[in-house]
Amino acid sequence: MLLKANIKWEKILDHYIDWMINFSGKLIIALLILGIGFKLVRVLVDFLKRGMERREVDYGVITFSCSFTKIALRCVVIFMAVQELGVQGSSVIALLGSAGVAVGLALQGSLSNVAGGVLLLVLKPFQVGDYIVVDGTGCEGVVAAMDIFYTKLKTIDNRVIVIPNGTLSNSNLINNTNQDRRLIDLTVGVSYDTNIKKAKEILSDIAEQEKKIMDQEGVNIFVSSLDDSAVTLGIRCWVPTQEYTAAKWRLNEAIKMRFDEEGIEIPYQKLDVCIKSEIEAAQ
Repeated sequence: MLLKANIKWEKILDHYIDWMINFSGKLIIALLILGIGFKLVRVLVDFLKRGMERREVDYGVITFSCSFTKIALRCVVIFMAVQELGVQGSSVIALLGSAGVAVGLALQGSLSNVAGGVLLLVLKPFQVGDYIVVDGTGCEGVVAAMDIFYTKLKTIDNRVIVIPNGTLSNSNLINNTNQDRRLIDLTVGVSYDTNIKKAKEILSDIAEQEKKIMDQEGVNIFVSSLDDSAVTLGIRCWVPTQEYTAAKWRLNEAIKMRFDEEGIEIPYQKLDVCIKSEIEAAQ
């Protein structure tokens, strides 16, 4: 009886040893599939990126496509490795199908970001390198990259803002660099005692000295409004988009310096404070 029990346990032990050896071989092959597969995915994605760059495809499309392709191919590699471990492909597909609804509900935000990224690529409200402002969020900067879920903006002080694509696709966007030129619209207040004709001549002279203005004949200098304490003059001119900020700063500085030289007053709010001592108050 004892001999039969020993033989039975030996068979069970041999069976599990054979199973472990077989499973170890499959596990090694699965790990090789993962390692080699992920390396091949990296090579294929790099090849795709270089090919799209040679064809001068928009950089946003390149980053989005490469990100999507990398995720899809890695899923295929993982599926192949799982099959090598003995899991039937139909079982995996059935499991994915049954879990799809739950995963979809759990990843609603992520899926909306993917859909938003596709919309941004199709509609192209901006491209990588454009300076955009996301209305109502306080976010603005140069579009640095566009991935499958997020878009990255680089601010002027070298910070990176990461915005979900779903948020961008449903927000009001201002693209400051989409056009090749921008309108500078400046206003400056002068005293009611100022000779308006002389002030306009000074503004015209300042505009003529600004070399970045694209059309000197198209410069408009006008009386914008008659306010309570000042006459507001306006100046409008077109400059190249990349020169907008620098040209605006130069014009503001030149206006202040010339008005000071010519004795033209720029009114500002004044508040006179009178302090009385306790003795004076008592008298």
